[in-house]
This record gives sequence, C-alpha cells and structure tokens, in this order.
Amino acid sequence: MSDPLTASGVAGSVPPTDDVIQPFRIEGSEVRGQLVRLGAVADEVLRRHDYPTPVATLLGETLALSAVLAGALKYDGIFTFQTKGDGPVGLVVADLMSGGAMRGYAQFDQKRLAGAGHGNAAGPVPGLIGKGYLAFTVDQGPETDRYQGIVELEGATLSECARRYFERSEQIQTSIKSAAGRGPDGRWRAAALMVQRMPPVPGSHDTAESDDAWQRALALAATCTDGELLDPALEPNALLYRLFHEDGVRAFAPKALRFGCRCSEERAVRVLRSFPREELKELEVDGRIVMTCEFCRETYHFDPDALPEIAP
Repeated sequence: MSDPLTASGVAGSVPPTDDVIQPFRIEGSEVRGQLVRLGAVADEVLRRHDYPTPVATLLGETLALSAVLAGALKYDGIFTFQTKGDGPVGLVVADLMSGGAMRGYAQFDQKRLAGAGHGNAAGPVPGLIGKGYLAFTVDQGPETDRYQGIVELEGATLSECARRYFERSEQIQTSIKSAAGRGPDGRWRAAALMVQRMPPVPGSHDTAESDDAWQRALALAATCTDGELLDPALEPNALLYRLFHEDGVRAFAPKALRFGCRCSEERAVRVLRSFPREELKELEVDGRIVMTCEFCRETYHFDPDALPEIAP
C-alpha cells in the first residue's frame, strides 16, 4: 500500500517521526528509496558504551546505513553491516533483525585514536578505519545459504563506500547520505537517505526521460543537509515532500525499529561450553567467571562451582 505525499502529509495518518524506515518512490520513474530516522534506538545503543565522539559518530552512521540498506531487501533473519580496517577504529558493526530489532558496537584503540583525532582531511574512513573492507551479510537461518557481499573500503565516508558497493557489485545506480550527532537535548540521533535507480521493467527501454528523472532525483537528494536528516521536528514524510515534491513522491508503509539484543544467559553458557575446561579456569576473576555482551554491555556471572555442569 502506498500514498502520494502532499504538503500536509498523508491524509488520515500520523507516521512515526523516529526509529523508522520509510520507503518511497518518485512518481513516474524507476527511482525508489529509503529514509531512515533513528532517535531512541541510536541513543540507546550509543549510551551503553563510553565511546569517544568520533567512534560514536561512526557507529551511529553504521546503524542508520544498516537500516537503510536492509530496508531495500526482503529477508527473514538478520542483516549485518560491518567495516573492518587497520586504523584506530578496527571494527564497526550493526545488525538488524527482520522484526525490527537493532544493535551495534565498535572496537577501537584509544591511544591510536587520540593521535588521529576526528580523522584527517581525506575523511573519517581513511583517517579512522583505514584500509580494509566493508561487508553485508544476510543470514536467514541454518536451512538457507547465507549471503555475503564484501568490497574494499573505497571512499572518504561510509556512505560513499556503501554506494560503491551497489554500483560495482550489484550494478544498481545509488546515492546514499548519512549523518549522526547529538541533538539539542544531548541525545544521539542518526539518519540515512538512499535513492536507487531500479532496473527497468521487462519490455521497457532506457530513455532520455528515464535518465533525466534519475539525474533530477540525484540533484534533489544532494540538497538534503545533515541538519534536515537529523531534525526531530521534521517528520520523514515532510522531508521527502520537501525534497521531491516537484516530481511527486509516494510513501509506502513504514517499518518500525527498536533497540534489541539477542544475548542471554543460555547463549553465554553455550559459548562457555566451547572452551576446554583448562581455559575456563583461566577466565576466572576474583573467583567468578564474568561474560559481557559487546553489543548491550549486559553481564553474566557464573559460579566456578557450576563449571562441571557447564563444561562439556
């Protein structure tokens, strides 16, 4: 189901402002897109870690990008977006379950990060992440083949790296813009806007009109500022109308997002069972085994007296 957007939005509906994937289509063209807004989700993920601002910003953008990319797919499982490099921020990862639960975390070297600051003139990717790769993974369970796309990190920003993946690996013309930062209330926000030129329907042909529609969409999307992307007072549909009303824009049913981690005591026990008994003893600290989830920082405590029950 879809609705054309007007200056007053969609009649009879009150779409969510935050924590949502809003799909849309430019009228009369093969251009489709996704707008992602993260408010409470981004803040929940980031406030659980004491990340320096450059790292938190990278992770915030990674969360928004994972949602905007996953929103373009049909899957039942887990979509994961991650970067791995040789820079101060060695790993950034976010995943999104098809039901809308999101989580993410980053690994970094504090000393190297202090020397790098916010990156360098070349941009945050070469300055903070360094040389490495970007990977997309879709895992739909043990009964299906896992899909994974991997490309080298090429670009100044995460958005540029993701765009190049689509254009080189999927042959889909794509424009992506992302942003993350603290709002006036001090809470973290993140957002992403993606437009794509989809393949023509069977029997049709690329024409000068189709080329023009794509170029207009690119030009209009480029006018979107970080402030507009992150503005909590600017509803997603209002932003889409502001950007694309000249050609007409149609919104589809939005998808709600929320923070959610899959860790549990049962999962922690399964991890412990993978260790030899001797290594379990080495994990003891002050007479306890403590496991902490990298994503949500939840901790699980185990009594050494229970080791015979835990260990294989």
